[in-house]
Amino acid sequence: MKIGVRAHDYGKRKIEEMAALLHDEGYGAAQLVLPKAFREIDGYEDVTPGILERVRRAFEKNGVEIPVLGCYMDLGNPDGQMREHGVKTLEKCLAWGKELGAGVVGTETAYPRLTEEEKRVWKPFMMDSIKRVMETACRVDMRLALEPVYWHPLTDLETTLEVVRMVGDEKHLRLIFDASNLLEFPESTDQDKLWSEWLAGIGAYVDVLHIKDFSLDRRQQYQPEPLGKGVIRYEAISRWLEGQKREISLIREEMNLLFVKEDLTFMRNL
Repeated sequence: MKIGVRAHDYGKRKIEEMAALLHDEGYGAAQLVLPKAFREIDGYEDVTPGILERVRRAFEKNGVEIPVLGCYMDLGNPDGQMREHGVKTLEKCLAWGKELGAGVVGTETAYPRLTEEEKRVWKPFMMDSIKRVMETACRVDMRLALEPVYWHPLTDLETTLEVVRMVGDEKHLRLIFDASNLLEFPESTDQDKLWSEWLAGIGAYVDVLHIKDFSLDRRQQYQPEPLGKGVIRYEAISRWLEGQKREISLIREEMNLLFVKEDLTFMRNL
């Protein structure tokens, strides 16, 4: 099990500084979003072979692995220009992830929070984008990891299994499991049952777990919380992890500097 963090939760830093900081904080892994994590990169157009080599060397030197190269794109948007931008950017990141030795290139399938009707409209566009990106993933021999989110077109277990069947390539299609992004009704959901169903259905495809917690304020607005202090029940997820005989990466998202040590302990106990 690899314990990591989303690097840009520590802000935007120079490449070598970020790698050393993550090592000193106790992480053995990191999710990198290149334009968000590094001062040397303001946009994907700034990525060069030299920059990639600096990132690879800095993280290798500090013993921090890169299980996820994040490149979150609007894959289901009905606007063809936006969708084309998402596909092309992901294709670049698949090649860069290969150079960096990343485990997967991770993406969600939309930017905005969609209604049920919008999710239905966006779904066929998402499916087409996934097919196109997977062609590149196979060609460069790099893994694409999709992250289901209940307010996106990749919205539920049924749709996720449909994508898995459509692609039919367990080697190159992987998944990121984020319980917080799948829990639509915290007050009324049997989480033990829900997470057990999800992981029984798609667990063989999950290489990365995003670990975070949250509460809802009086207006039902999302509030990040220290791990174990919010609404997410991790018991079923922990049982699944205990049964795995392969390496799974746990990536802390929405990290709060005040609770780094407690969060690390929580993740190790999973």
